[in-house]
Amino acid sequence: MIALLGSILASSLLGSPHCAAMCGGFACFYAGAPGTGTHRLATIAYNAGRLISYLLLGASAGALGAGVDAAGQLAGATRAAAVLAGLLMASWGAVTILRTLGLRLPGGSATGWLRGVLHGAMQHIQQRPPVVRAAVLGLVTTLLPCGWLYVFVATAGGTGTPWRGALVMAVFWLGTVPMLAGLGVAVQRLSGPMRRRLP
Repeated sequence: MIALLGSILASSLLGSPHCAAMCGGFACFYAGAPGTGTHRLATIAYNAGRLISYLLLGASAGALGAGVDAAGQLAGATRAAAVLAGLLMASWGAVTILRTLGLRLPGGSATGWLRGVLHGAMQHIQQRPPVVRAAVLGLVTTLLPCGWLYVFVATAGGTGTPWRGALVMAVFWLGTVPMLAGLGVAVQRLSGPMRRRLP
């Protein structure tokens, strides 16, 4: 388990520029009115919201993995959740490569309702204080159709237990914090007089 967590931490640190590109707009959205400590509190609230949602997602995936393992044992297969997680990751990688090569594949509509929920949440909190905006955005980031995030969710499911699934996602989150926290602080400091207009 230690080796797995170490590789997850290294992967999330190295892959965190993707997180900055995907969630950079959120940093602009929660950036708000100037004030002593406001940008720090908003950055902390955003990342704390992400942690909570990632822990819940990891525990849920681990619980689902436990069910897959139990069903696999009835069928005479061991570690069925890990095998399924590996198949999901390999499939995601193959689809990503094919789309990168220009092949048009069906799909994508399944995440439409998730984007709708995310968009509704953003409209609802637009006039809220920066710290509230940041916390809510952190909580709903798991609704993004992000393959990078869901590779780690599949890994959490492969652990076959809720607490290990939550631990996997906590380590993934930890590796993304330096990049996303730095981005949030940078947006706040560099925005100057435009800060109120960023959202």
